[in-house]
Parts: sequence; C-alpha cells; structure tokens
Amino acid sequence: MSKKKRGSARIKKKLLDKYRLVILNEDTFEERIAFKLTRLNVFVFVSVSILILMLFTYFLIASTSLREYIPGYSSTSLKRQATELHYKTDSLQRVLALNERYYKSIRDVLKGDISAEDLKKDSIIEAIKIEASEVDLTPIAEDSILREKVDKEDKYNLFESATSSKSFVLFPPVSGTVSETYNLKEKHYAIDIAITMDTPVKAVADGTVIFAEWTATTGHVIIIEHSNGLISVYKHNGSLIKSQGDLVKAGEAIATGGSSGELSTGPHLHFELWNDGYPINPLNFIDFK
Repeated sequence: MSKKKRGSARIKKKLLDKYRLVILNEDTFEERIAFKLTRLNVFVFVSVSILILMLFTYFLIASTSLREYIPGYSSTSLKRQATELHYKTDSLQRVLALNERYYKSIRDVLKGDISAEDLKKDSIIEAIKIEASEVDLTPIAEDSILREKVDKEDKYNLFESATSSKSFVLFPPVSGTVSETYNLKEKHYAIDIAITMDTPVKAVADGTVIFAEWTATTGHVIIIEHSNGLISVYKHNGSLIKSQGDLVKAGEAIATGGSSGELSTGPHLHFELWNDGYPINPLNFIDFK
C-alpha cells in the first residue's frame, strides 16, 4: 500500500473513530446522558449550527430595525424624511420661481424697463378682435329650435340666472390737465396729470393693492391689481391711504396728490396702465377732463 493510501486511510479512521460523551452526576458518578460521537459528526454539527446562526442573524437584521445600528446602513425614517424634504424643496422652488417672476414684473413696472409694444385693442378685456366678416353668424335650424324651447321653459322661471356680461368701465383716478402724454419712443409708459396738492387719488377699478411703498425716484407709489390681467400704477403721491394687501373699490381714495420723488417737477399724478405685462395708453380708456 502506498503512503498516499495509508495517509487517507489514517485520516478516514480518525474521522470515523467513535467516542462516547458522558454526562455524570459529580456526587454519585451516576451516568445521566451519553452520546456516541465521531469527529465527522462533530464537524458537520458545528458547521450546520454556524450556518443556521448566520442565516438567522442575517434575516433578523434585514427584517427589523436593528440594521440601522450597523455602520453603512441608512435609517428608514431618515430616508422617508429626506424624500418628504425633497418634495417640499421642489414645491418651494416652484413657488419661489413664480414669486420671482411676479416681483420682476412689479420691478419692471416701477422702473419702466420693458420692451415697447403698443396694444391696439377695442377693449381691455378682449385679447383678440375677430372680424365679424370672418365668422358665419347665421343661426342654423337646430339652434333656433333650441333657443325657442329654452325661452319657453324659462319664461316663468323665478330663479332664472341674472348673470349677464358687464362692460369693464375704468374710473378716472383724478381730474385735471394732461401735462405729458403716453409716448412709447421715449419709454414714457404713462400720462402725467397736473393736480393740486392733497387731491384725492382714486382707484380706477376694483382690485387689490399689491405694492404701497416709498421709492427714491418716484416717491410714494401704489400699485393695484385688477381682474382681466389689468394693473394700475400711481406715482409721485403726497401720501398713501391704502396699504399692501388692502381690497379697494372703483372710485375709492387710495392716496393724496403731491410731488414726491426725485423725478417729480411739481404736483401731478404719474398714472400707468398695464395689461398682461404690457403698457397701454390710459387715454384710450379714461376721460380725465
């Protein structure tokens, strides 16, 4: 028999040699438990036990919050908070972007820094004028039948809707002589009306005060946002009656006339009208006499 075979047989014999593990009572030496073991059985048992222990530990950590205490694992609550903060940050960025564009438009109105564009429109409300000749307004037979049916049904209806289209009328902020007119070439997007000191300056329409502050060049300035994308601007006032956020009605006093600001040359009202971000000529819509 070769040395290699003798060595294999010796190792096999050692692994399969039987041993007896006995647990005795120390006082009486009475045998309590006895096990028949081999080196191979002990090796297999220990290996399987270690593997089971490792699997149990892995699943215990993976399925419970214990993994948060192991370096390298991130906290579930922190992930959730990070996700919520991400969405909140994104929403805040959008709000800030909208506010920035809004404030930029206000600054442009105050500075008069905008590209010249004259809007020729029959009405402030209308965005596009459609020629009647381009549209066939002749009612069809079905339309006439439907109108007659609706008229009969609503003839005695006590709760008939009273909604009707109302014309958008602008109230003159002051009465006086126009000292300087609207001029696109010179970037004078307003008209100047000569007035006496402390003349009440009134709102041209219902709206909300979005700016009411002092500026070095134009003095006391108040800006009102109306419906239909209309903004009215009043500069060089002697004092302001309304504050930012106030709701005003058409014809309500919002300031007093004066000559405030470095650019003022005397008591007058510098009045501007803006529609959808573009200046328009107030004389086309308001009679200041």
